Order: sequence, then structure tokens, then C-alpha cells
Amino acid sequence: MAAFTLEWKIISRDTGKIVKEFLREQAISKTALTDIKFAGGGIFINGSPVTVRHRLMEGEVLRVVFPPEEPSVELTPENLPVCIVYEDPYVLVVNKPPHQQSIPSRDSSTGSLANALLYYYQSIGLNATVHLVNRLDRDTSGLLLVAKHRHIHHLLSEQQKAGKLKRTYEAVVHGVLDEELGTVDAPIGRKDDSIIERQVREDGQRAVTHFKVIEELGDWSHIQLQLETGRTHQIRVHLSHIGHPIVGDDLYGGEKVAIKRQALHCRTLRFFHPMDKKEIVFHAELPEDMKELLKKATL
Repeated sequence: MAAFTLEWKIISRDTGKIVKEFLREQAISKTALTDIKFAGGGIFINGSPVTVRHRLMEGEVLRVVFPPEEPSVELTPENLPVCIVYEDPYVLVVNKPPHQQSIPSRDSSTGSLANALLYYYQSIGLNATVHLVNRLDRDTSGLLLVAKHRHIHHLLSEQQKAGKLKRTYEAVVHGVLDEELGTVDAPIGRKDDSIIERQVREDGQRAVTHFKVIEELGDWSHIQLQLETGRTHQIRVHLSHIGHPIVGDDLYGGEKVAIKRQALHCRTLRFFHPMDKKEIVFHAELPEDMKELLKKATL
């Protein structure tokens, strides 16, 4: 497959800038620029190689060729189903089913979404490693954003840090919440006696979750959630902290009475495309097990 490249036609406002300055304005990181220079990439003006000290002129075409990416040798490609919601040369949006790891774990090196994506990449001739912009717990279903190149991953990660990548979740929780709208602002850290569990603790990292009640269902509530931060197990920990653990989430106080996993689904994903900067939104309907759970609750 051809190397990943980016190209710009220089306009008057960029005349006189050196290439290094221009590329910095395009959010190409210092590390990426070093790789371009020394790891098999290249910088070209009108097809001829130049250095980062070249001074740009209006009408020139600047092309940057990124060095090839090598897939991780620790990740085994596997022919597993992948539900692709959207794909273009730069990004993928995937609807992950429940009961699948986003990436391999120390206990299992196979079966993850990353394993499946690497196989898919090889089938379409994309020689790249797997860049997940966000992750979901094994038993959380829903939308994941995947970058097809390291530089695209960098752009989307910066967007995520700036709060421009937004995810909306839906969950079924125990009990009836006191407020229809609210915010949980409580720091989260690792539980002292566990490598898996997190908890609200004063010395933890800042974590903010916004919630809205969709429907009260007797002993349960169907709610919508939006993350302001993205800590490990954030939604699960915060809901347990306020006394409303997710149905099925026995790690954080929920009961596995009618569903075999935490009833949590990433329903909506919203971000600005890294190339044209236009905002795009994707939706994934609730999976069958959560639909059945809601049906049972209304009977």
C-alpha cells in the first residue's frame, strides 16, 4: 500500500514561512517530524525533496510522506467480525459488541477488537498498527473511534484532551435517582488491594460524569450519561458511588439478575474529522440484551 501522505497548496498567508513552522501549525508533532526526517519519510515541494528550512512560496505544493508503520508483533491478526459504522482513508468508527476486549489483556492475547482490526487491515492492504482513540470495557458495548495512522491518532487524541470528542452512553441502573439531571464530580483512583477495581478517592484523578434520567422503571432507571473526563471504569465507579450501580455490574455492586454483563452502551460518538474539521456524529442503537432488559422492566 502507498505510504501515508498529506499535501497542501501554499497560499499567500503562508508565503515566507519555513516548512518546519508550517508543519507545526498543521499539528504535526516534533516526534512525527523527526520520524519523517530519519525513519523513511520525506518532505517534497513540487515533487522535489527539501529540508524543513525551505521557505515556502505561494502556489507551491508541499507534500509530506510519513514513514511506514509496522504492526505490533505482539498483536495476532484474527478473522473475527467487525461491525464498521463508518470508514474513510483516515478513520474507522466501530460498534463493539459486549463480551469483547478492546485490546488484548494480560490474561488473553486473542479475541479482542484490536486482533480483529489487524486482520481487517491486512485484508484491505493497510500496513499499520491499530490505534484506538477511545476504549470500552470488555462488557460495555458501543461506539469506538479508530485512527488508521499514527498522525491521525495524534490529532484525535489532542481533540479528546480539548473535550471536542464527545461520547454519550446509556445505562440501566438500580434504584430511582433523586434528580433527573445531575453531575458526579469525584476523583477516581486504583483501589489499594486490586489491580482491576477503581474507587472514588481524594488522591485520585479528576473525573466528571453528567447524567440524565430517560425513564424510571420501578426498581431500575434508564439513564443517559456523558463523560467530561475519561478515567478507567469512570461511569461504573461514579454510579456505584452515588448508590445506583449498573444492573449486571457485580464488580461495583450491581446484580446479575436479568443480564450477563453491565447494562452500559456507548450510544453516540461526536467528533471533528481530522482532515476537513467538520463535526460528524454517529449513533448505535442499543444491543439486543439491553433491549430485552428494558422490555422486562416495563412488564
